[in-house]
Amino acid sequence: MTLNVAAACSAFPALASGYLYADNAGGSQCLADVVSRISDYLLNTNVQFGADYAISVASTTRVASGAEAARELFNAASVDEVAYGSSATMLVENLARAMEPDVQEGDEIIITAEHESNAGPWKRLAARKGAVIKFWPATQLPQYPDNPYAVGLQCDVLAPLISSKTRLIAFTGCSNILGSIVPVKDIVASARALASERGAPKLEFCVDCVGYAPHRRIDVRDWDIEYCYFSFYKVYGPHTSVLYARAASLQNSLTSIVHHFLKVDTKPHKLQPGGPGYELVYGCTAIPPYIRSLAPEGTLEAAWAAVAQHEQSLVAPLLTYLRSKTARGVRIVGDEGADLTRAPTISFLVVGENAIRSPDVVKAFDAKGNVGIRYGNFYAYTLIDTLSPKTDVNDGVVRISLVHYNTVEEVERIIATLDEVLA
Repeated sequence: MTLNVAAACSAFPALASGYLYADNAGGSQCLADVVSRISDYLLNTNVQFGADYAISVASTTRVASGAEAARELFNAASVDEVAYGSSATMLVENLARAMEPDVQEGDEIIITAEHESNAGPWKRLAARKGAVIKFWPATQLPQYPDNPYAVGLQCDVLAPLISSKTRLIAFTGCSNILGSIVPVKDIVASARALASERGAPKLEFCVDCVGYAPHRRIDVRDWDIEYCYFSFYKVYGPHTSVLYARAASLQNSLTSIVHHFLKVDTKPHKLQPGGPGYELVYGCTAIPPYIRSLAPEGTLEAAWAAVAQHEQSLVAPLLTYLRSKTARGVRIVGDEGADLTRAPTISFLVVGENAIRSPDVVKAFDAKGNVGIRYGNFYAYTLIDTLSPKTDVNDGVVRISLVHYNTVEEVERIIATLDEVLA
C-alpha cells in the first residue's frame, strides 16, 4: 500500500514553508483541523462542563468526544479507562501516587534506562515504600558485534530479573533514542508466564508509547497490559497527554488522588487532580479521523500499516548511509537494520581519531538553515550515561527523527548535509 504523502502534508500548514522538520520525536507538527477545533471550543463552548444549560451540555459532549478519541487510539474497552493530563511524566507520577497503597515493602519494580517518565516515578515510589528497583538494561545486539552502541532491550536479559516479588514491569514500546519497536505482546506474555511460574501474586505492566504512537497501532487489549500512555503533541495534536488504565486495575490497584468527596473509585478521574485543558481534549478529536484518512480502507489498522511501509523508505537510505561511514567513526546507536521493527528515529555518534561532538554536528545543520535536527540525551539520561564506550551524557547523540509526512527527498537533503559534515 502506497501512502499519499502529498495529501498527508496538505493537512499540516507548517509543512507548506518547505522547512524540513526532522525533530519529530520531540514534537510533531499540528494538524490544521486540531487547531480549528481548539479555536472553536474556546470561541463557542468555553464554559465549565457538567451543568444543565445548553452551552455547558455542548462542552460536556465535546470533552467526552476527546476521551473517545483517546480510547480509539489505545483500543481500550471503554472511555472510563482513559485519563488526560498535561504531560506523560505527570500522568505516570500520578499513577505511581495512586498505586502507592498497593505496593508493599520488598516488592520489586523492573524499569529500563529509557525515557525518565517511566522510570523516575517508579524510583520515587520504591523509595517511599521500601520497594526494590531492578534495571532491565539495553544490551549489545548480537547481530552487530563490531558496534558496541548497537543496543536494545532483549527478553533474555529481562527473564532472570523476574521473581516471586515482581510487582510491576515498566518499559517502552519504542525507544526515543534507539528507534526499536519492542514486541510488547510477546514480552508481556513471556513475563506473565515466568512470574506465575515463580510465584508472583500480582504483576502489572506500564508501557511508554510516547515514541511508539506516531508510528504504529497501539492495542492495549491485545497486548494484555494494565497501563499505557502517550503524548498527543507527538501524534499531530496539541500539548496534552493521555493515560490508559485497565478498569480492573483502576478499581483494585489504584486509590484516588483527587478531592476526598468525589465518587470516582471506578473512573479515570481518580488519576486527574484538576481537569485537563478542555479545548485541548476536544482538539484531539481531529486525530483519529485524520489517521484513518491515510488509507482507502478508512481503518486505523490499514492506515498504520501504510505509515509503517512508507517509513521504511525513509529509514533504509539513512541507515545505509550511516553504515557506509563506519570507517569515518559513525556509530549508529540502536539497531542498524532497516525493517518493520525500526521506527525512523535514528541516533548516532561520530567517534574515533576524528570524532565530532554531537552539538557540532547539529550546529552544522543549523548553519545551513531550513532543517531541524537535534542532539542530547532526550530525557533518556540513564541510557546515554550507560553506553559503553562512555560518551558525554550532555552532548548525547545526534538524533534525526522522521514521521509519515517526511519524504525520501528530505532524507536525501539530510544525507547531503551529513556528507559535508563528515568530509
